[in-house]
Amino acid sequence: MPVDKAGLRNFFRNFVKSAFRLETHQVYTIPSEAERVRRFLAGQPKDDESIQEWRRLVEEITGAGKTMTRVKIVRRPFTDYTRYLMEWGVPRNVRAGEDYRILDLTDREVDLPQQDFWLFDETTVLLLNFNPDGTLRDRELVESPSNIDQYLRWRDLALAEAVPFGEYRA
Repeated sequence: MPVDKAGLRNFFRNFVKSAFRLETHQVYTIPSEAERVRRFLAGQPKDDESIQEWRRLVEEITGAGKTMTRVKIVRRPFTDYTRYLMEWGVPRNVRAGEDYRILDLTDREVDLPQQDFWLFDETTVLLLNFNPDGTLRDRELVESPSNIDQYLRWRDLALAEAVPFGEYRA
């Protein structure tokens, strides 16, 4: 079942305990980030005004005792987008309360899908389908996922293999 932006916001507003994201792509072409990425690549000062809504949402969620965890798969050399994310995006999310981890697969392989997804409360899977250029094609709710155990295994494997962002940057 397709999920629009408002539907995605509802998942974040209504989950009870945990939200986990596996982020597999090296390039995301997100219209709302385009100006920030441009500024980063041009060496201009950071402008976080346009992302205040996300920061507030993460702070609200984590302040309520819920967890937001993300594992970002990276490969070197970093793409421009990954460099932007590591310098501007991830630190902001960590400050807001997100448990953000990095899984560097430059010199190794781990049996994870090439599919981005959110896993809410260990019961609900939302696939994020991207085009090869990094643009979002659609979001798809996996209704009553019979293979929820596979998503839980992928989450657990990603978490076991990844390191916290601060440790990776050090």
